[in-house]
Amino acid sequence: MLEVRELHAGYGKIEAVRGISLQVQPGKVTLVLGANGAGKSTTLRSVAGVHQPTSGQVMLDGKDVTGRPAHVMVRSGVSLVPEGRRVFAPLTVMENLRMGAYTASRADMAATLEQVLTMFPILADRSNGAAGLLSGGEQQMLAFGRALMGQPRVMLLDEPSMGLAPTVVDTILANVRAMADSGIGILMVEQNAEAGLEVADHVVAVARGEVVFSGAADTARSHASVLRAFLGEAALADS
Repeated sequence: MLEVRELHAGYGKIEAVRGISLQVQPGKVTLVLGANGAGKSTTLRSVAGVHQPTSGQVMLDGKDVTGRPAHVMVRSGVSLVPEGRRVFAPLTVMENLRMGAYTASRADMAATLEQVLTMFPILADRSNGAAGLLSGGEQQMLAFGRALMGQPRVMLLDEPSMGLAPTVVDTILANVRAMADSGIGILMVEQNAEAGLEVADHVVAVARGEVVFSGAADTARSHASVLRAFLGEAALADS
């Protein structure tokens, strides 16, 4: 289990995250909702070791891993799929996948690669092609697959449906659900709230760097504070 306790993080004098707490259970999707600038991506980056928090704790299976650098977090079982996918465009699909397995043994890499290609068969079809020639949805699948090659226990997904055609979004989020159903804990930031709620088990809504709601996805659908957090500061001011 991943647990974030009273996390604070920022940039210079600007505090973007102000005491966020949340949990991610194995096999469950925790969805983080909020307007732009609410601190969602900073939370993920701080958990992943890409950005250093100023205070608070990140606990993984009861062990304090706060502030560990990203490569150590990957070895510990936490992988980040960043916003915008960020595949290595000149490299082939297979080379991208192997890049994600740098922490694994050769035997583990072969077994995991088989699992990834079974989950995302389009990657097997495109294995020798350049990643930059894939469609947006295919690149997102590649980003998922690359993260899975590290055999994570927890995956952090930052806006997985961003920039994708509506017809592709359902497929991508179905992939998210499938990864969770395989036993991986998922912490996902997603601007497409309606689509995200379809696959989420738990929802955390944030506004101004603080949690304003934490509860089951079914409850979140009709909870006013979730709607206000997603709509942004103007809605909060009017409430």
